[in-house]
Amino acid sequence: MADQIPNMDYDADEVIENFKAKFKWPNKDEVEVVVKPPQLGLKILLSCLITAVIGAVGYYVMFPAMNFKTTEFYTFIIGIIVVFCAVFFLLIGARRKIERQEYAKKQAKIPMIIIAVIIAVMVVGYLTGATLFRAKSYSRLMTVESSDFAEDFAQIQYDEVPRLDAATAKILADQKLGKLDQYKSQYVVTQNSTQINYKGRPVRVAYFEYANVMKWLNNTKNGLPAYMLIDLVSQEVEPIDCMEKFGEGIKYSPTELFNEKLLRHLRFQYPTAILDTPNFEIDDNAHPYWITPTLDKKIGLFGGTDVKGVIITDALTGESKYYSIDTVKTDKNLNWIDVVYNENLVLQQYNYYGKLAGGFWNSIIFQNDVNIASNGSGNIALDDDVWVYTGITSTESDSSNFGFILCNQRTKETRYYKNGGATEYSAVESAKGAVQNYGYQAIFPILLDIEGQPTYFMSLYDDGYNIKGYALVKLDDKTVVGTGLVDVEKTDVKALNAAVENYINALKDKGMVDADADAADYQVDDKNDTAQTEEEDETEKRLTKKGEITDIKTTVNDGNTVYYLQIDGKYYYIKAADAMNVILLKKGDTVTVTYEKDADNFIPALTVE
Repeated sequence: MADQIPNMDYDADEVIENFKAKFKWPNKDEVEVVVKPPQLGLKILLSCLITAVIGAVGYYVMFPAMNFKTTEFYTFIIGIIVVFCAVFFLLIGARRKIERQEYAKKQAKIPMIIIAVIIAVMVVGYLTGATLFRAKSYSRLMTVESSDFAEDFAQIQYDEVPRLDAATAKILADQKLGKLDQYKSQYVVTQNSTQINYKGRPVRVAYFEYANVMKWLNNTKNGLPAYMLIDLVSQEVEPIDCMEKFGEGIKYSPTELFNEKLLRHLRFQYPTAILDTPNFEIDDNAHPYWITPTLDKKIGLFGGTDVKGVIITDALTGESKYYSIDTVKTDKNLNWIDVVYNENLVLQQYNYYGKLAGGFWNSIIFQNDVNIASNGSGNIALDDDVWVYTGITSTESDSSNFGFILCNQRTKETRYYKNGGATEYSAVESAKGAVQNYGYQAIFPILLDIEGQPTYFMSLYDDGYNIKGYALVKLDDKTVVGTGLVDVEKTDVKALNAAVENYINALKDKGMVDADADAADYQVDDKNDTAQTEEEDETEKRLTKKGEITDIKTTVNDGNTVYYLQIDGKYYYIKAADAMNVILLKKGDTVTVTYEKDADNFIPALTVE
């Protein structure tokens, strides 16, 4: 009987748990439920429409180039895909229903594959243009020819070289704008002036910018009314009134906001062009134009940036015309254009030439014959073109150059001169040391040929950015210095003449030039200094007041800090930008103030010393 009884040796709880497991409802992450959303076609259409609207707004704001050689093109496409997926996800209710999430995930596979392909193309495009693999190609972007210093620089006239750099020209333009009541409260002078040759003279042209958004609202209808023309030799600043001269203002500029914003205006005209920074220039009739270089990538997909052509845009009407770079270089009717290759681009290309000619690893490890452009660059006028000048040094932090280059900003013709010596900033320090008791600063130097000696020339200026003199420093011996100061010589021309005379005398003292070397060969005739004479006449009409400061007050007007100095009961006021030394003054100091007209209480000052 016992043999017929079944074996009951088991755990009842285990049996029950196994039974429950067979009928247990699965967790949601263990089930894949895909439900096709209702009205799918309509939701896809709505997703496309919403994406198109968002994409159009994004394109209007960012205006990327629709060019497969720019990373912005690919990132814009990726952005559009991501926006479509996000909109579709929300429209089908995937945020609330798990079965809709699964459907959205399945449908997102194709967009994700497209994005992955785009990223892969970008990576491959970057690698095919990397300097690691294409060093030789980068070194060939620029062709450099050796040239003779004495021959090329013989035509540069000592009295026609720029005496202002971009910073000092900007200050003079600001000071001029401050005296023009019709402009000063509405506009400011841009930081981005352009050095050009205008009627045989080196000048800088600087357009206006709206002082703020409210000033833009108040004036954008008529555009910017004028621009500044700064003569770099005479140091005169002339406002060119476009409304008066041409009957309309500058309606297209970088300072506009909507359709008249220059780059957006150009993008709508040339949707595939890779646009460089526009340069503001004028033709021989003083008509304002925007010169916008168009770029190409010549190495791989994103590497080897070079200029492909130029878009010339009438700043008044917005009319534009494209010219290939070969046409710009050869068409004499376009010779008035001075800046096509910007300084950053040509210096970058020279650095590729100097570093990578021997291969990538040589530029990193062995560094045989490796050289680069030195810190800083200037501009000189030569052959009726504007050339970028910079010294050439080793990759180590040297205090000397072993040569220098000139690069034509219209044609990219590049000349190398094997004339070594002090770096530009070493020469600046040498010039400042010669007048250290005055505390003057110096502009970035320009190279000249004085008696066959490569020579740095630079203007000296005070804290108020007023030109106070000139200095000459020998390229290969920075201890040879000649200076001339306006306060000592009384006129600008006499200071210039004194500088060259003192410099040639210093060369004679060291036996570097013949004893019969004559400074008169370089000196400027006083009769040409009409601007200085007029200034002296005006100075004679000015009034002066010397006394102790009994009170100092300040206000801020249109972004300018104005100082009010009380002397003998009257307040003399001046902007800090016009006399930087006022910020150091305190009660009890004795100063001399110059002014034109007296008044009862508040008198505008011209200078404070």
